[in-house]
Amino acid sequence: MRSLATIGLSVLLAVTAGCERKRNQTGGGGGSGESGSGGAGGGVPDNRPVMIGHFASMTGSEATFGQSTDRGIRLAIAERNAAIDAGTLKGRKIDLTTEDDAGKPQEAGTAVTKLITRTKVVAILGEVASGLSMAGGQVAQQYGVPMISPSSTNPAVTQIGDMIFRVCFLDEFQGKVVAKFAVEELKAKKVAILFDQGQPYSKGLADFFEKALKAAGGEVATRQAYDTNNPDVGAQLASIKDANPDAVFLPGYYTQAANIARQARKLGITVPFLGGDGWDSAKLEEIGGDAVQGSFFSNHYSPEEETPAVQNFVAKYKAKHGAAPDALAALGYDAANLLFAAIDRSPSLSGKDLAATIAATKGFAGVTGEITINGDRDASKSAVVVKIDHGKRPAVKRYPAE
Repeated sequence: MRSLATIGLSVLLAVTAGCERKRNQTGGGGGSGESGSGGAGGGVPDNRPVMIGHFASMTGSEATFGQSTDRGIRLAIAERNAAIDAGTLKGRKIDLTTEDDAGKPQEAGTAVTKLITRTKVVAILGEVASGLSMAGGQVAQQYGVPMISPSSTNPAVTQIGDMIFRVCFLDEFQGKVVAKFAVEELKAKKVAILFDQGQPYSKGLADFFEKALKAAGGEVATRQAYDTNNPDVGAQLASIKDANPDAVFLPGYYTQAANIARQARKLGITVPFLGGDGWDSAKLEEIGGDAVQGSFFSNHYSPEEETPAVQNFVAKYKAKHGAAPDALAALGYDAANLLFAAIDRSPSLSGKDLAATIAATKGFAGVTGEITINGDRDASKSAVVVKIDHGKRPAVKRYPAE
């Protein structure tokens, strides 16, 4: 999802600390050297739980991202552990340890280092935010432990190396989807763009959207930037109002988008707002109120899609948590199940074997759609545009994978 620019120092510190610990170990690095009970080396069957790590923003300004993802992962684990008698997971249960990075890149690398060196995980799930995935991914790659991001959409995440994967679409694709929806479905000829210049997720998505909008025959009414640390966007919104757009694209996060929408309505801007998957939180409507009603954003799924896979997942999640799962929960569930399927197929739980098996995933049937891991370790999959409609998120249009 998002990217954070200032990760370099924190990643370096985390990697350095991790490497120091690795040199002090007497066995294999983290979980990368663990052999499964069905490993190529044979021997006495191993009945210990398979250790999986999750690092996430369990606290902080985007806490719903991490909390929802963790719930989805734990639901998947509960189901798989209950199926042990059916011969899955080579007879071993899954055990999960979650580390909170509080939405801070300097904490993400530390969290992954702890999962690998202390908990001895064989694989890692996380993060939602692209910048945090990049911080943690550097450590996972260094140790040779496979990592699957459920929701990081920035292209740079999987470019870290051959241990890093994702199960979500990329920003270039969702930028095209929103632009196509604006031109073809809303008949919007002029769209204003307002983005956070300090967040590569927001800026990157704005760039992809603008390129796709022009290619689809649309026009950028005006392009305005703001900074996360300055919540007053009055001047930018005044420029947008003067440009008289048919819609406004806000590629930020739910808290930012909701607050900006409220300011915009007060200034008399009445056109629909458009966003990306960073909007997906119930907090968007709690903060934004009537200002965000009737807006649209691209997402990975809608809990209201009438497919058996979606409705089965929604029913199970509601029974446990009393609320409909957002896309972060669904992606956490899909990432975990895709990993478990790879564990089932892998000749061992070594990092190299497990990464190769994940990379070979084709046509995995997830709640968020069919997932195929391509040669760049990215997911080739579809996207859906949903409408914000007084607590409901109906799917307006689904776009196939390219």
